[in-house]
Amino acid sequence: MLALRLDPQGPRVVADQPEPRAPGEALLRLRTGGICATDVELCRGYMGFTGVLGHEWVGEVLDAPDPAWVGRRVVGDINCPCGACPTCRAGRPTHCPHRTVLGIDQRDGAFAERFSLPLANLHPVPEGVPDDAAVFVEPLAAALEILQQVHVRPTDAVTVLGVGRLGQLCARVLALTGARVLAVSRNPARLALLPPHIPGCSPEEALDRPRADVVVDATGSPAGLALATRLTRPRGTLVLKTTTHDLGEASPIPWVIDELTLVGSRCGPFAPALRLLDAGLVDPTPLVTHRMGLAEGVEALALAASPGSVKVLLHP
Repeated sequence: MLALRLDPQGPRVVADQPEPRAPGEALLRLRTGGICATDVELCRGYMGFTGVLGHEWVGEVLDAPDPAWVGRRVVGDINCPCGACPTCRAGRPTHCPHRTVLGIDQRDGAFAERFSLPLANLHPVPEGVPDDAAVFVEPLAAALEILQQVHVRPTDAVTVLGVGRLGQLCARVLALTGARVLAVSRNPARLALLPPHIPGCSPEEALDRPRADVVVDATGSPAGLALATRLTRPRGTLVLKTTTHDLGEASPIPWVIDELTLVGSRCGPFAPALRLLDAGLVDPTPLVTHRMGLAEGVEALALAASPGSVKVLLHP
């Protein structure tokens, strides 16, 4: 079958990828895939991953241990834990030391004509949510994870630094709390994609404003953490959403002096993300800038890494 693989020599499209046949797992057909910043970083060496890329997707169940799932349109959690270790039994399956992660760590991803996941990972997509919106469930869930971890008050000032693929969703979700959300980016075109109720500005303008109670670093840049630190008030909360292959040079000294709370944040809950989409409370579809075929996967990855794109979708 056709697939977009990452090998030590770089990404390539192959036509002879074996169809997955994992015992006890559902076999899925790709309907739509979304390229994110993590895919770009994987191509730069992050995690040392090799295999089929892709962890943002909408698919159709072709075969499953429970026949009732066959034919359903689904999305799915990307972490596949063992379910038996002390970490899993303690209710922290996304931190299972034995887990595999779809398209990121030890498990082939979704950028293939067919792929597989455990049945327990799947979530049905409501009928009223189109594929172009449902493909955002994984990053929208990651945005919601901030609210799982941090008590954001309606009276808070919140700054989202970096409004690319993930930052756009973080800004939209945080605005639902009633907090005063400010989006910060060097790219005016990214700021223009924000809903009218979310103001935006440049980093220079943000530095001239009062520091925020909560700052989310979604820059995807090693330099983002240092700037995010400067934008966070003393005893404020700094949420870290950036994962890059290159390490930044941010100093921990301000974290100590200003007594900041640092929160690492990644995967989040799919069910509320689907509810937000179904209710129309978050509309991510304006973020789609390009649609390409799976056979054009290498070109699509390069396009996703360019400043002129936001969300690049792949169709089989």
